[in-house]
Amino acid sequence: MLSHIWNIALYQPLLNALAFLVSVLPGADLGLAIIVLTLLVKLILFPLSQKSLESQAAMNLLTPELEKVKKSGATKEEQAVLTFELYKKHKINPLSGCFVVIVTFIVIIALYRVFYHGINFDPKLLYSFVHLPKHVNMIFLGIIDISKKSLLLAILTAISQYFQAYFMPMPNLSSTGNSLQNSLAKSMNMQMRYVFPFLIGFISYIGTGVVALYFITSNIFAIGQQMYVRKTEKKRLAGEVKVLSSEIENEKR
Repeated sequence: MLSHIWNIALYQPLLNALAFLVSVLPGADLGLAIIVLTLLVKLILFPLSQKSLESQAAMNLLTPELEKVKKSGATKEEQAVLTFELYKKHKINPLSGCFVVIVTFIVIIALYRVFYHGINFDPKLLYSFVHLPKHVNMIFLGIIDISKKSLLLAILTAISQYFQAYFMPMPNLSSTGNSLQNSLAKSMNMQMRYVFPFLIGFISYIGTGVVALYFITSNIFAIGQQMYVRKTEKKRLAGEVKVLSSEIENEKR
């Protein structure tokens, strides 16, 4: 039942989109089709992923204020109330990213499976208005054969994954928090930056150039989005702080 829903709702539409792009793009270049489809899916998911990234970035920027609450000497219940008021004032929902991450992850996994298994298009899975590509060009830009393992693309995947992790908003460590919690956060941060890129690079290598090209495109898009979020959230919260400071000054007068 679940596999049927998965195929109807995600896998089949993405496979048909890939077949359509291969048919209309110049030279029936599968590599170009992979890049275009990955970007289209990323753009569709942009509002969801943007909300998650903005929430995380805003929480990081509010860490100094949260630290003040913890050091205020208030009880646990009072700290919870003050923290909630702080989130409410800055319009931040710390749980908003959970659902977003789940939905985005499911769609991205479906896209990955299309690229991993969908090189040979199954006519039974294509819609009536989508024609089976007569020819699929596996030589990306006439240079790299993406039907085979590519060390170059695997290296580029690892590099792009590193920078994607580097620009990702990471939870700031609390100076008053549990030392075990801080140690786990540091360990996760180190793994995301220095271990995960090698893992993704290895997966890209054994999964042929098709998978590597997908990861590279996805990572580059994510890097741009994360840099944009980091810049805009700083401006937004700086503006809010300025407004609050003006209100305090007016009250003193």
